[in-house]
Amino acid sequence: MRKEKISVFLRKTKNSMRKSICLTIVLATFCLGTPAQNVTKTKESPAVKAFSDSLSALSASYFAYFRLWDDLNIPAPRRVRPNPAFYKLFVPPTYYEAPIKEIVEFEWSPEMKTMTAVDSLYMGKRDSVSDAIYQLPDLETLAAADRWSNKILRNYYLKYPGRLVNNELYLADLKPLENNQIVRKPRKEKIKSFLQPETPVENLTTDNELVVVRPNFWTHKGNGYMHFTQHYISDNWYKGGESTNALLAGLVLEANFDDRQRLEFENKLEIKLGFITAPSDTVHKYKTNADLLRLNSKLGVKAFKNWYYTLAGEFKTQFFGNYKTNTNNMISNFLSPAQLDITLGMDFKQNKKNYSLSLLGSPLAYSFIYINNDKIIDPGAFNVESGHKTANLFGSKFTGNLTWKIIPSIVWESKLEYFTTYETVIASWENTFNFVLNRYLSTKLFVHARYDDGVTLTEDNKSYFQLQELLSFGLNYTW
Repeated sequence: MRKEKISVFLRKTKNSMRKSICLTIVLATFCLGTPAQNVTKTKESPAVKAFSDSLSALSASYFAYFRLWDDLNIPAPRRVRPNPAFYKLFVPPTYYEAPIKEIVEFEWSPEMKTMTAVDSLYMGKRDSVSDAIYQLPDLETLAAADRWSNKILRNYYLKYPGRLVNNELYLADLKPLENNQIVRKPRKEKIKSFLQPETPVENLTTDNELVVVRPNFWTHKGNGYMHFTQHYISDNWYKGGESTNALLAGLVLEANFDDRQRLEFENKLEIKLGFITAPSDTVHKYKTNADLLRLNSKLGVKAFKNWYYTLAGEFKTQFFGNYKTNTNNMISNFLSPAQLDITLGMDFKQNKKNYSLSLLGSPLAYSFIYINNDKIIDPGAFNVESGHKTANLFGSKFTGNLTWKIIPSIVWESKLEYFTTYETVIASWENTFNFVLNRYLSTKLFVHARYDDGVTLTEDNKSYFQLQELLSFGLNYTW
């Protein structure tokens, strides 16, 4: 009996232990399963993950690239070459036309390839270690990458329109270099000079001081010519006339300073002498038909671009006296008149390959006229009142200078001056056409028109308009 009771007790205890173990397992399973049912798993977009991984990889590669430069024992690192097709995603937020055109325009063909996914910023053909650093890009891959970038930008435009700071037109105006820094044509080097052996240096000492040579900003040039003209007519020529000989000589010297930054100083000296025989003049055997001594100086300080604040001065007179035909009545002589012009204004300058242009507008202009010789019969022809030796004119002045190489053998030099006192006007337009035959021979056509309503009209001078023309041929040399 006792053994039966013990066995019954053991069976009950064993069953109760099984029940408690099962209950514990069920409760544990329930407790662990409940939080798992409440957690919501978010699925990350493949495109977002690929883009994030690409940024991380690109950042790591750049940091690794620059860290290599800290150790000088390591050879120069290989050039990091990201795909340039994704530049739209890294510049400041900008509005481009291409993303909108893709959804508006219908340009589809069966041959067009579409891009389904982007796995890295290093898209396209993978460069092997032995590949050259520079190679032609894969145009199809670049086009696919550009379409992918446009798709991202369209979503950005819709969600964040207020963050756009630029547009495509702003980027189109950007220039990597200024115009004066762009090399238009490569310089031709003389290869033979590099192949010649260098002269050995003897008696080299370290006691010599370092010599620094300052750049020379001065340029000098000049032009000289001498032309001769002969016109012969026999005494019995059926139309009559006179034989004449003419000689014309001239010299032009220039010295200009330009520091290529702000300051310019231009100086020009012009000398012109012309003589002609005068058979009909019984008093004078020769007469002058061209007589000029003129000195121009112009100091300019750069204001902006091609504009300069300019102070200019001009002095002009003649060398020899000039008389009326068959009389000793003096019309003009040395320092009679002598004219000094001083102007202050703005000068626009432009120098191109075939021409140079200068436009000087001077709201402040002063002209001083002086007659030294008392034998001048008509001082009023030079804006000087009778009985006076000087005249002071205040007003405004415009001066334009143009040198245009029309073709290599034809050069046109023009100078236009317009001075006004707001009561009288003095205008002058000089034109010289130089037909260059070769380095030593040329033909010159000089046309000078002048208008001066301040002169005194007489019986011999009934118009304010004056004209002079001269055509000559002879020697010419330019340096």
